[in-house]
Amino acid sequence: MNPSTPSRTALATSLMRAVHSRKDPLPLLSDTWGDLLVPESAKAAMLQRVMARMEATKPGLTPGGVQDLDLALRSNPAYGGVILRSRYTEDALQQAIGKGIVQYVIIGAGFDSFLCRRPAWAEGLTIIEVDHPASQRLKRERLAACGVSVPCSVEFVEADLSMEALGSALTRSSFQRDRLTFFSWLGVTTYLTREANLKALRSIATCARAGSEMVFTYLDEAILHSGDEEFLRLKSNVSAAGESFLSGFDPRRISGLLLETGLRLLEDLNGIQAATRYDPASLNAFRTSVAAHMAHVRVVGAGSFA
Repeated sequence: MNPSTPSRTALATSLMRAVHSRKDPLPLLSDTWGDLLVPESAKAAMLQRVMARMEATKPGLTPGGVQDLDLALRSNPAYGGVILRSRYTEDALQQAIGKGIVQYVIIGAGFDSFLCRRPAWAEGLTIIEVDHPASQRLKRERLAACGVSVPCSVEFVEADLSMEALGSALTRSSFQRDRLTFFSWLGVTTYLTREANLKALRSIATCARAGSEMVFTYLDEAILHSGDEEFLRLKSNVSAAGESFLSGFDPRRISGLLLETGLRLLEDLNGIQAATRYDPASLNAFRTSVAAHMAHVRVVGAGSFA
């Protein structure tokens, strides 16, 4: 990723949530904020890149409007996973609030719109968004341009987490270590090395009170070395955007690995299982992968096997 430019994948996933809310027959989210937060220039550039890749296989797809971009985004192999992980995370957050969670830390927040559409059950929540400076600055500019008044219960922390531990970054906010916290870390681990991911997991377990929870996504590491054609196309596309896939985890061993970092695995769903849970009749026709995982964990303490 170019440190001076916002994340292209963050822009794309925001638009995917908006497209899903507008177009799919069984919306799992009501989130059209991507239509407003993503600049028109970014949409045009995204469509141009997509058209260059899809021209050979989609001869009827021509530039000229949001309908074309909608179609391109819905055709992306990652589309279903983006929607499912967002719904799963917000369901887990709602349940956690019922257990006393009072802080929500969104790691790699991108253009997440939770602060714009905060439901009644999250009214008392302190929201802290942590992301790379370039992405976060553009998001704040777009919030202002859209007339969004950011409440005092929402904070932004600029941080390059490949260079700085999360705990250190959170010292620049009102984050309170002694309060129960929910963390979301979506669509990030694949773009970091294994060492960086383990460091981040330990940092979360160290800076958060026991009983805090998190949802994060990861890829089954086996697919990174497979010959799966659809995955190879996706891998090529994100690499072209400057955000290459770097690592994954083994689902068979992740529970033990997480315990070593201070996190207890509560649930691990692959893409097929998530789609079955949220769209059992396949009305949305999500293309999901058994290699895409969502893990729900609880903090038990660094290095603890309790």
